[in-house]
Amino acid sequence: MKFRGLLKEFSLTQQLFGIVFLFIVFFVSFFFMFLSWNIDGFVRSQMYGIIRRTQSNIVYNYRLSVPTEALFGGNDPNIVHIIFNDDGTILASSNVDSLSSDLIEELKQNAYNQQISSRDYISLLDNQKILYTISRINMSTAIASTISSSYRDEFKTTLLNSVVNIMVIVVSVLFFLLMIWVAYLIHPLNQIRAYIEKIRHGEDAELKVDRKDEIGEVASALVAMQVEIKRSEQLKEEMIHNISHDLKTPIATIKSYGESIKDGVYPYETLEKSVDVIIEHANRLEKKVQSLLLLNRLGYMASEGVEVGEIDMIDVVSKAILSLKVIRPEIKIETNLQRVSYTGSMEPWRVVVENLLDNAIRYAKSKIVITLSENELSVFNDGPAMSDDRLSKLFKAYEKGSDGQFGLGLAIVHKVVTAYGFVPAAFNVDKGVIFKITQKRVKKSSKK
Repeated sequence: MKFRGLLKEFSLTQQLFGIVFLFIVFFVSFFFMFLSWNIDGFVRSQMYGIIRRTQSNIVYNYRLSVPTEALFGGNDPNIVHIIFNDDGTILASSNVDSLSSDLIEELKQNAYNQQISSRDYISLLDNQKILYTISRINMSTAIASTISSSYRDEFKTTLLNSVVNIMVIVVSVLFFLLMIWVAYLIHPLNQIRAYIEKIRHGEDAELKVDRKDEIGEVASALVAMQVEIKRSEQLKEEMIHNISHDLKTPIATIKSYGESIKDGVYPYETLEKSVDVIIEHANRLEKKVQSLLLLNRLGYMASEGVEVGEIDMIDVVSKAILSLKVIRPEIKIETNLQRVSYTGSMEPWRVVVENLLDNAIRYAKSKIVITLSENELSVFNDGPAMSDDRLSKLFKAYEKGSDGQFGLGLAIVHKVVTAYGFVPAAFNVDKGVIFKITQKRVKKSSKK
């Protein structure tokens, strides 16, 4: 837990550089541990290989009875060869003096005692590892060959230097590539951070991240979000202005009519007619305020999860039709209703159906069809088709309708049905438009 908390204190750049550093340290440490375990064995096998190759040439010459002065040929000064015969005679290369008498005695004893054709040895005389190989030429003759420790150490040093140089090059290239990768990740993230900071301070900002990975997707989402926020803010300001204007007119009318009546003047012929005008404008105010309050209350209900019951949807639809069909009595309203129950409260669902029906009545030419089933409520009207852009924004608050008004009806529909687990949608169909309220999940039971 402490490590996780400490890790959170570092920036992403520091974390990535730390990961790169730890990876390189681990890689180098593992390589050198592996190398230290295997380098001695590799050098030893190479030294024995050199000994055997030179030794095989001498055995070949001996079997051909080559004269002693040419027996060892152009002998490597780092390798000493001694041929031991059972009769006690010894033939040695010219550099035999580099060997100690104790080592020569050890070679002699092992040569006389060895029965197999060839064997590798390690001598530990004088606190040094001396490698040698003894091979039998025939039953009475054996050859012992040893290589100098200095040559072996020089070979090991050269090999280590070559490996280290290669490692330095590989690690440098790897480190360079990893740094490029880190910079490739960090740069767009810094762009995104700067973009967000400018937006936070209300400044104009532009973000261009030409990537197709997750960072590019985040950048595109941020840009799209900012565009949507700007559009929503603009629409909200326009709607507030429009609502203010709508409220201002009835308030001014009510005030002027009230002052006139107080002064004994009837602006609209008689006292009764003048009061009717006041009541009409008061009703307009009440309707707008109720819509705003309902929208706010439904948002609270959706966020707080207010408990609701089951309501009979045929009753809701029937009451909505009864209250709205008088608006345009010439429009034919057809119904196809199943007796089902939906989750929710009576009043919000009635507002949903009334708003959908009111919208259909406003645009229908001659017919409206209402269909109710267990998992879906649809309202069709034979009015004009809507554009794709309009369909995609239909249920958003602050959207202006085709008649230029900022109605809240469909935004309220969206609030109610999503709070109750339904999804609203609208589609252009043959000879009209259909609004559908579909349940997200099928209910286990319904009232028949």
